Amino acid sequence: MPKGYIIGHITVNDPEAYKEYIERDTPILESYGARFIVRGGQSETMEGETQNRHVVIEFDDYETAKRAYHDPAYQEVADIRRRTATSTIILVEGT
Repeated sequence: MPKGYIIGHITVNDPEAYKEYIERDTPILESYGARFIVRGGQSETMEGETQNRHVVIEFDDYETAKRAYHDPAYQEVADIRRRTATSTIILVEGT
């Protein structure tokens, strides 16, 4: 079965407040078996426009990634991200 991924492209506008998002989202997503493949770090945009920070989270399958994203506890925490950052969040099925 193909893996599922949540991919985020994020520009943090309030780094201090954003820390709460990171602290609170991690245990929720890990309860779904999330594995953080990329979480920040050095990056370079080779083509097009993008955000400053990139996150790739792997799940056992697409449906698990989707359930994790829609979890009410995660959505509550995601409001912190929405208030403190500009982001694009993508759910994708691996090959």
